Amino acid sequence: MKVYADNAATTKLSVNALNAMMPFMKEIYGNPSSLHTAGQQAKEYLEQAREDIADLIGAKPREIYFTSGGSEGDNQAIRTAAYIGAKKGKKHIISSKFEHHAVLHTLSALEKEGFSVTLLDVYSVGIVKSEDVENAITEDTCLVTIMTANNEIGTVQPIAEIGEICRKKGVLFHTDAVQAVGHIPVHVNDMNVDMLSASAHKFHGPKGIGFLYVKSGIPLKNMIEGGAQERGKRAGTENMPAIIGMVAALKEAVEHLDENAKKISAMRDRLIDGLQGIERSRINGDLSHHLPGTLNMCFEGIEGESLLLLLDMRGICASSGSACTSGSLDPSHVLLSIGVPVEIAHGSLRLSISEYNTMEEMEHIIKSVPEIVSYLRSISPVWEKITSEEK
Repeated sequence: MKVYADNAATTKLSVNALNAMMPFMKEIYGNPSSLHTAGQQAKEYLEQAREDIADLIGAKPREIYFTSGGSEGDNQAIRTAAYIGAKKGKKHIISSKFEHHAVLHTLSALEKEGFSVTLLDVYSVGIVKSEDVENAITEDTCLVTIMTANNEIGTVQPIAEIGEICRKKGVLFHTDAVQAVGHIPVHVNDMNVDMLSASAHKFHGPKGIGFLYVKSGIPLKNMIEGGAQERGKRAGTENMPAIIGMVAALKEAVEHLDENAKKISAMRDRLIDGLQGIERSRINGDLSHHLPGTLNMCFEGIEGESLLLLLDMRGICASSGSACTSGSLDPSHVLLSIGVPVEIAHGSLRLSISEYNTMEEMEHIIKSVPEIVSYLRSISPVWEKITSEEK
C-alpha cells in the first residue's frame, strides 16, 4: 500500500486545479502585459483571479500580490516593514522561536543590517502568548511577525489577539499563513493582520505560486526589479497557469473546509489512538489549538531518519523533525523551542494527512510505526542504555 502522509511539505495537485490550468498552457497563453487581444484576454483572467483570491480571504483585489510562494512572500513582507520602520528610526522586530526558516533567516539577515530581533518563547504547548507580544513591543518596534500555524507540530496561534495588540500599539503585523490557508478559516480582517503570505502547493495547487496580502496604504518594498507587473511591486511575467490553478484549488478547499476538517481530524485522531501507546513516545504541541491533519511525535532511542527510510520501504511517505545538513544531524529548532531534549528530538516523526487519505491508510501507518520503532530500538545502543538505567 502506498500512503502519502507528508502533506505539510507539499500536496497532490487537485484535478480541478489541473483542469483549470490546461487552457492557459494551450489556448490562453498571451502575456497579460501585452496590448493585443491575446494579452488583454489574459489580463482579464489575471485580474479576475486577483478578485477571487481577495474574496476568499476577505481582502480587496488591490491588496493581493502574486508571488512565487511562501518564502518570497515572507521576505517581501518582512523587508517592507523593516524598510518602513527604518525610515522612522524604528528597527526592532518581534517574532517567535519556531517560525519557518524563511522568516528566521530573513530576520538574521536584518540583524546584520542593524535591526534588533526578539524571538518569543512558544512554551511546551507550542503557542505564543499574546501578552508576551504586548510586553515585548517597544517604541522602536516596527514589526511583529508570527506564523498562523506551525509547519512541524501544527499548533495554531492566537493571531486575532496578537493583531489587535499590534493595532493598538501602531505596529505592523505579518503572519506566515502558509500552513493555514485552505485548512482553517482565514479572513484577514477578522485576524487583524496587515500582511499575510500563502503558498498554493500547500492546498492542492501548483508549486511555484503564492500570494501576499498587503493592507491598503502600506508601501510594499520591491524584492524583484524589472517590469511593471503587480502594480510595479513584483517584476516578471505573471505565471498565468499557476495563478489560475491556485485560485481553483483555494476555491475548492474553502468550499469544503468544514467537511474536509471533519474527515481529516477523524483520521488524525485514529493515528493518535493507535500510536500514543508506544512506550516512551510523546505527542508534540497542544492538540486543542491545532491544524486538523498534522501529528508530530517523538520516540526515544531511535533516529528519525532511520524511521523515515523504513517507513518508505513500506510505502509510507512521512517526514522527521530532524534534518541532515552539511553531513551533520541537527535536531528540529521547532522541537527544541518547545523544550524537547536534543536526544529525543532526533527521534521525531511528522505525519500530515489530507482529504485524499483514507482510514485504511491510517491503519497501515498504525501497524507499521510500532513495528519499525521496536526494530530500531532492538539495534539501538541508546535504547539499551535507557532501558538498563530503568532496571
